Amino acid sequence: MTFIERDGTRREVDAPVGLSVLEIAHKHGVDIEGACEGSLACSTCHVIVDAGWFAQLETPTEDEEDMLDLAFGLEKTSRLGCQIVMAPELDGLVVKLPAGTRNMLAG
Repeated sequence: MTFIERDGTRREVDAPVGLSVLEIAHKHGVDIEGACEGSLACSTCHVIVDAGWFAQLETPTEDEEDMLDLAFGLEKTSRLGCQIVMAPELDGLVVKLPAGTRNMLAG
């Protein structure tokens, strides 16, 4: 899969089936926070899915939608990286990191 970092750099990484985009980002040192460690309690793993891939993802749950409402720089193809689990049909997935994040857990 490919991450487009905040500065526009494209970074292709190995994305094993069964891991979430958040887990893959952490494995490869991509700058996604994931403050709640994937428990759907924050929006710090917010990613913007490439429009060509967005329709291939499962529909977000109501809990994910609620957390996305708190995300900084929300776009039509925004999702939480912890909720996108790699599957064979997502081989080549492209996601962009938003300009910033809002960590409601920090304080």
